[in-house]
Amino acid sequence: MAKEKQKNEPEVTEKEENTAAENTEEPTKETNEESETSKTEADDKCAELEKKCAELSDKYLRTLAEYDNYRKRTIKEKESIYPEAKAVVVEKFLDVLDNLERALETAQQTDSLYEGVCLVKKQMDDVLKSLGAEVIKTEGESFDPKLHEAVMHIEDESLDENIIVEEFRKGYRIGDRVVRHSIVKVAN
Repeated sequence: MAKEKQKNEPEVTEKEENTAAENTEEPTKETNEESETSKTEADDKCAELEKKCAELSDKYLRTLAEYDNYRKRTIKEKESIYPEAKAVVVEKFLDVLDNLERALETAQQTDSLYEGVCLVKKQMDDVLKSLGAEVIKTEGESFDPKLHEAVMHIEDESLDENIIVEEFRKGYRIGDRVVRHSIVKVAN
């Protein structure tokens, strides 16, 4: 029976015992150094990737801010284009309006031509009003160099200082923007 037991039990050779013993031994110094080297390489790679990620994130945020500034600037430019163009057009029509007013001053009031010119002037005034153009007040007002252009100066003790006495040419503005300054005579 002893022989039968020996046959059923596998024989363990010396080679297998040595291999099993090597597997159960603690890791050698070489494997520790290799694992530490691979850890530091992994840490270095991780730090490098984090740095690159931070750079890309910063670049993205800067680009986003530049785009936002560009968008705001473009909106402002678009908003200013229409009023600027409107002011240029109104300014071109003001000379025509001046000529219409001169024609009305010299024409006979009973003449049919006078009535026609009055209608054209009224139509012109309506167009300017629809564009937002308004006449700058002058006579009896205080002189403001932002709105008026003084071409004459008189001394008159009955009037206060820097009071507009006479208007030679009407001035117009659209909102806060002066399209054409009023040409005036100022007292004192």
